Amino acid sequence: MSVACGIVGTLVVVNRLSFLAGGVAHAAYGGLGLAAFLGWAPMAGTVPFALGSSLLMGYVARRNKERADTLIGVMWAAGMAVGIVLLDLKSGYYVDLMSYLFGSITTVSRLNLFLMLLLDGVIVTVVILFYKEISGMSYDEEFAQISGVPVRLLFYVQLTIIAGTVIMLIQAVGLILVMALFTIPASIAELYTKDLRRMMVIASILGALFATGGLLLSWYFDVTAGAMIVLVACAAYGISLVLNGRKKKRPVFPDSEDNSNRQRSDAVTRLQCETRNELCRNKR
Repeated sequence: MSVACGIVGTLVVVNRLSFLAGGVAHAAYGGLGLAAFLGWAPMAGTVPFALGSSLLMGYVARRNKERADTLIGVMWAAGMAVGIVLLDLKSGYYVDLMSYLFGSITTVSRLNLFLMLLLDGVIVTVVILFYKEISGMSYDEEFAQISGVPVRLLFYVQLTIIAGTVIMLIQAVGLILVMALFTIPASIAELYTKDLRRMMVIASILGALFATGGLLLSWYFDVTAGAMIVLVACAAYGISLVLNGRKKKRPVFPDSEDNSNRQRSDAVTRLQCETRNELCRNKR
């Protein structure tokens, strides 16, 4: 779980796909409602809904960049509404509803653990095989496209991986809290490095630490594990912001903030140049 959160979360944060990933997570609720209404297993409805909504939202985001947020918000709300209506139409109580809303990491089956491990393997393989292309697309999409990188194809591959990770995480921390594990570890890593590879590694380690710490605290206080994991992650993010802010404080130099911003900009520029050079070498 932490590997998927670290790698995919980094791609979500760097490519500014947080809203789209959140839309996929909430649209998946429509699949849960459909599965309940038809008497299917939860995954039978959640998987196609998550995959379909991710590709549709990605298509809309690329075709209508100016109104992407509005259209994704509409699909987000529509997915939730469809799920709620279908659950209301179903007679009786749907036993899996609460676990999918708030997560139940302690009751994840062996099959789901195997699927998580398989998903981690697929994600790591894709990133290793296409790291230069993904890095180039993340920092300079236009140049990557000119260099012959299949930007559109890789974009939809990323969306498919995001959808798969959302499906797995929903079972662990629930639909409501899934975005926290996507964004918080990668956002903390981004405070200390701009290198994509390092961000993925740091975010994966942080995800494992948050999950372990949250589980221990949930056992000690006898509370929901998913919520405690997210609280630990939020606390770590707040502490990181404070420490990072203090580190950048230099009262001797009044323009320290400008220098810090300039250093961050220079770091991103260097990464873009390195990525461009690698893409050019590959093209030759």
